[in-house]
Amino acid sequence: MNAKSAISKEIFAPHDERMLGAVQVKRRTKKKIPFLATGGQGEYLTYICLSVTNKKPAQASITKVKQFEGSTSFVRRTQWMLEQLRQVNGIDPNRDSPEFDLLFENAFDQWVANTASEKCTFFQVLHHTCQRYLTDKKPEFINCQAKIMGGNSILHSAADSVTSAVQKASQALNERGERLGRAEEKTEELKNSAQQFAETAHKLAMKHKC
Repeated sequence: MNAKSAISKEIFAPHDERMLGAVQVKRRTKKKIPFLATGGQGEYLTYICLSVTNKKPAQASITKVKQFEGSTSFVRRTQWMLEQLRQVNGIDPNRDSPEFDLLFENAFDQWVANTASEKCTFFQVLHHTCQRYLTDKKPEFINCQAKIMGGNSILHSAADSVTSAVQKASQALNERGERLGRAEEKTEELKNSAQQFAETAHKLAMKHKC
């Protein structure tokens, strides 16, 4: 069982929560933490996890989970409700990078993920979760690559396609209308010509009759 599956089983399942995504991280800037604050347990791995409750109404949260050196178990540390997330900073929108920042109501952390792709996957899940579970006070996503906003890009592309199709259909109808208009004008001209010809023929016939 990999680490993320183990975290889901040990940390979230017992609380009737479902883990949606996780990313292994390290701090970009070291915090000075007293020895006693860590319980004197030495080095550890840190995971930022995104979860949602199975009970309705569903509530999403972000949890910091740690695994201390020499231990096979995981420990739940700080947890924030998703509503407390204010800003997600991807650092560089022009290239793949593992760095990112999370700004909460009462906390600010600067992280670096194991890989840029792992960060990207987590961001995509986080963005989708914010759109689904938050009705207002949605966090701001800044300095993020377009592929992270994949859902919106797809929607925008679909909207553009529909708009384009409508414009083409409208143009075709207009062109058809113009053709019909020209045909009606031509018919009217032929009708008038025929009427004039009939009148002229009638006059000539009356003249010869006289």
